[in-house]
Amino acid sequence: MKRSRRTRALIALAAVALSLYVALTVPVRLGLDLRGGTQFVLETRPPNAADAGSEATERAMEVLRGRIDALGVAEPTITRSGGNRIVVELPGVQDPRKAADVLGRTAQLSFHQVLGTASDAGATPEPMPERPQQLVLADEAGQPLRLRAAALTGDAVDKAAARFDQQGGAGWHVTVDFKGPGQDRWARLTGEAACHQAGSPARRVAIVLDDKIISSPQVDPSVTCGSGIAGGSTRITGTFDDGEARELALLINGGALPVPVETIEQRTVGPTLGAEAITASAWAAAVGTALTSLFIIAVYRLVGVLATVALACYGLVSYAALAALGATLTLPGLAGFVLAIGMAVDANVLVFERAREEYAARSRPTPRASLTAGFRGAFSAIADSNITTLIAAGLLFFLASGPVRGFGVTLGIGVLASMLSALVITRVLAEHAVERRRVRRRPRITGIAHTGAVRDRITRADPHLMRHPRRWLAVSAAALVLAASSIALRGLDYGVEFTGGRLVEYTTAAAVDADRARNALADAGFPRAVVQTSGENRLSVRTHRLSDAEAASLTETVAALTGKADLLRDEAIGPSLGKELRQGALIALAVALVAQFGYLAARFRWLLGGSAVAALVHDVVILVGVFAWLGKPVDGVFLAALLTVIGYSVNDSVVLFDRIRELARRDRAAPFSRIADQALLQTLPRTVNTGMGAAFILTALAVLGGDTLTDFALALLIGLAVGTYSSMFTATPLAVELHGRA
Repeated sequence: MKRSRRTRALIALAAVALSLYVALTVPVRLGLDLRGGTQFVLETRPPNAADAGSEATERAMEVLRGRIDALGVAEPTITRSGGNRIVVELPGVQDPRKAADVLGRTAQLSFHQVLGTASDAGATPEPMPERPQQLVLADEAGQPLRLRAAALTGDAVDKAAARFDQQGGAGWHVTVDFKGPGQDRWARLTGEAACHQAGSPARRVAIVLDDKIISSPQVDPSVTCGSGIAGGSTRITGTFDDGEARELALLINGGALPVPVETIEQRTVGPTLGAEAITASAWAAAVGTALTSLFIIAVYRLVGVLATVALACYGLVSYAALAALGATLTLPGLAGFVLAIGMAVDANVLVFERAREEYAARSRPTPRASLTAGFRGAFSAIADSNITTLIAAGLLFFLASGPVRGFGVTLGIGVLASMLSALVITRVLAEHAVERRRVRRRPRITGIAHTGAVRDRITRADPHLMRHPRRWLAVSAAALVLAASSIALRGLDYGVEFTGGRLVEYTTAAAVDADRARNALADAGFPRAVVQTSGENRLSVRTHRLSDAEAASLTETVAALTGKADLLRDEAIGPSLGKELRQGALIALAVALVAQFGYLAARFRWLLGGSAVAALVHDVVILVGVFAWLGKPVDGVFLAALLTVIGYSVNDSVVLFDRIRELARRDRAAPFSRIADQALLQTLPRTVNTGMGAAFILTALAVLGGDTLTDFALALLIGLAVGTYSSMFTATPLAVELHGRA
């Protein structure tokens, strides 16, 4: 026994010391929604099946990496997602138009001989055909030029650079170096152009990218006809400033992408919003944790104080794990970090309530023996409930995307850290404390040497809650009908993430009426814009998919109406991606229910597992119905809340069914309804105390977490109430009814 206690103490000490070292030396990587910046999700669109696959995507990433590096963005990241998607994160980039313009120029880079102006042949500008012999494009000044088919492509470019010539007087210019056969082709192309008179359009060479002429320099008069520019190097001069020269070099140097690429998602978050979110979440965590700690101390006294110390260690371990794994902390992830505090409280409450039961059941009880029995008896319920939450977190990680995936990561880390906190750190501290002589003389100060107020009242009342299970089921059925009616009558307000479109949020100089803003946007050409206002002079506009030019016009309209329009958030989702995310959300929900049923059926019986899953469906329908009635958006963050509610509701059911299984093994002759009734009453103190602890955290998150987290915390609060009810009065009476029929 002493050896196992010593081992636990060493594990706890090592975990805390290592976590402290990591927390002080390794910074946590913040997501763009916290530090500000722009994220693009690009999808490769190969014109034929031969270009499809990972190789083309990898080559496209290399080209994009060169373009991004040339933008000069600090700490950019470019990662692959799936088979044909590329995620680009540009911290600090608040105006994504220039970056999108550079990344979006995805057609083949090519060099053409100019045949003349379009007016020479009576032609008008036209799009580039599939395989042209001739094409007409407008140059930088808007003049249509007739071009011959490409003489060479971007594959022939070795490098391009912007330079400044002080001595020669050329000022800013761009040097281009060619490689391999491209050197001879460039000499041949410029040699043909040099055969025309100086000043003639036919003496120009057009550099084309994405069906646009990005430069059309004239061949210098010193170049002779037929010989061209030899040596594989050339210089493009003009009236460039430094920015124009660098951008031209960037476009040439970036080369051609091997396959076309389309931007299917774009998110921009202002640094102000990220800083506000961090501050608000920190306040929510501080206030929520303080209230929860005070509640735990008031209920469990000395062991409650020690559990609070373990909670602080939990926070340290979770933070260090995020840093050590290199995980990205997103805004929903920050909320998950706060929420997991409530999960950590649940494990402590389970142990302490079980220890109180053991103390009351023994003829010569001691806090030390009761505490040991409490840890042993609660382990099964703690393990089962945490595994079900890990299932939900894993589904979020594998089936969700973007910041919601970050929520799954932090929730999973939080669950594992909470088990270490409750089963190791709390146990080491509590076992050491209850053996002190002063504590043994006054056992009631431990917090486990009495049954507790909730259990005392239940014992005196001795209610038979499962005497009429059908009445509870009737109440649940009525709630389901109301929720389903709300969904059918009002419909669901899918967010931009699931429908596609654009969502732009501003902070304005003064508050503005939503109807007035809606009319102004309709006059500006945005009649379908959905306008919402919130406190602190914030205005959000949701509309169909807009180009960057249209988004700039929308911003100008809002600025003219309000006096100032500082961008807080800008999200653009393509319709195909929105449909895919919506289908993915339904798949995630279905997989979550199936996975939970599979685990519960394996751990318990199909009867209990089926009852728990039916209660989960009940919770999902009611939560969606409440959001439909309130007109709240159903988006990726709501999906994260929904899956978290599923995990939390299963926690309650697991604790209850674990007690049913234990009581049934003790007395196999007792009626199932009576066993279920006893199990419900015995676990009710844990349900009440855990619910109170989680409610403090979620209320602090809803009140102090800011506009971006309000709906998330509201969904969890509703889910907490509904899940607690359904575990006791939907899953349990349904199990009683099914058992009676079986």
